[in-house]
Amino acid sequence: MEALCRLSYSSGGWMITTAGARSRLWHHGRVRRRSAFPVILMLVVAACSSGGDEPAGTPSISTGRVTFEGTAAALAVEVADTDAERQQGLSGRSSLPADAGMVFVWDEPVETTFWMKDTLIPLSIAFVAEDGRILAIQEMTPCETGACPTYGAPSPFSAAVEGPAGWFDAHGLQVGDVASITR
Repeated sequence: MEALCRLSYSSGGWMITTAGARSRLWHHGRVRRRSAFPVILMLVVAACSSGGDEPAGTPSISTGRVTFEGTAAALAVEVADTDAERQQGLSGRSSLPADAGMVFVWDEPVETTFWMKDTLIPLSIAFVAEDGRILAIQEMTPCETGACPTYGAPSPFSAAVEGPAGWFDAHGLQVGDVASITR
């Protein structure tokens, strides 16, 4: 059910698409009053809005894709674009699929650093400039103490892309390559 919601979401928002489709079907008379469509729609909406394994009250994070110019490399990402989402990041996760990660985005370039406090899995991070160029790529190791190292870029950046440890190297990506983020 989660995959259905994500798939529909990536095509422009499942609630809008579904409601719009329902409205069009009723207007054109293709759906009869006794159709199972409204019942199925209600079940899908209930399942998608239940939050899955997230604690009650936890907002769902949006998803997107990061691709890299001139390569087939792509990461399916969660998009962290609020302070709360950026603070949480991937901490507490015990695993990460091979081509999945998180992208941290800001409205304007920032000079900040990342740390791995309470992050259980090793990660790679690429800092991306406003023009899409990768400024730095670093490998980050889990840290459970208060004295964790920090990781940053040599100049302001507007996005940071995290993936499984070694992901950027395994895909031949390097400083200067261009990343594109789609939501």
